[in-house]
Amino acid sequence: MFRLQLRNELRKLFGKKRTYIGFGAFFVAQLLMCVFLRFSKAQGDLATLLAGNGYIAENYISALTIAVYMLIPQIALLMPLYTTLVGGDMVAKEAEEGTLRMMLSRPVSRLRLMFLKWLTGVLFSFALVLALGGIAVGIARLWFPWKGLFVFIPEFVFSVLDADTGLILYAWSQLFLATNAVVGFSLAFMFSCFNMKPAAATILALSVLFLNAVMDLIPFFERYREYFLPHHLRSWLYVFEQPTPWGRLGESQCILLGVSLTVFIIGAAAFQMRDIKS
Repeated sequence: MFRLQLRNELRKLFGKKRTYIGFGAFFVAQLLMCVFLRFSKAQGDLATLLAGNGYIAENYISALTIAVYMLIPQIALLMPLYTTLVGGDMVAKEAEEGTLRMMLSRPVSRLRLMFLKWLTGVLFSFALVLALGGIAVGIARLWFPWKGLFVFIPEFVFSVLDADTGLILYAWSQLFLATNAVVGFSLAFMFSCFNMKPAAATILALSVLFLNAVMDLIPFFERYREYFLPHHLRSWLYVFEQPTPWGRLGESQCILLGVSLTVFIIGAAAFQMRDIKS
């Protein structure tokens, strides 16, 4: 029964047109970014940076390198928007439409129902990230050769890798990015469990994420950065370090998973006390 109920939730989610907004937006954004990187002076700047560090630029201006650089702004700006959009709709929209009353008339507990919906959102988050990573590499491969990977993020990572190692680490990074997506979805899901409109749940979740980002950027709070979400949301970039600090990555991933489970429990508890009839 659990499998059938989960399948039903997945059908409902992926049967809505707004679920695919993020997939379409990522495709368009990556296509535009790739064309810009291919025909602008940005490629020359990247070549200058590589040459200045003693590397042959032609060996590292590749599909993998461009894919990583296309992911960074989309992960920071677009992904929270589309994950919270789905999370905000997950419960609040059905409560608004009245379908939750019919579902709760069946012999299923509220906790089980909330867990099924949250698990559906987690699977959506993984699907969104896998699509994002796959589309990035696919589009970049149309314009750039398949060679080594170069990643340079000031104060975070400077790494030059061969194509095989770069592809393995790129795949690992998608797993860590999926955890980031789950955090954004879970925050919106928690607010959606309260008695509020879907748009309000989405806006509140985005506000929490943006407030954390603002606090993280204030220089005077540098000593407290590990208490803010962006510090751990950026941890996926460390996968490209050589050697990869797996311990540091694991710590941040555990914290992010803990945040996701905590907000889910808060949301489920709030929904348990709600009067759906009103």
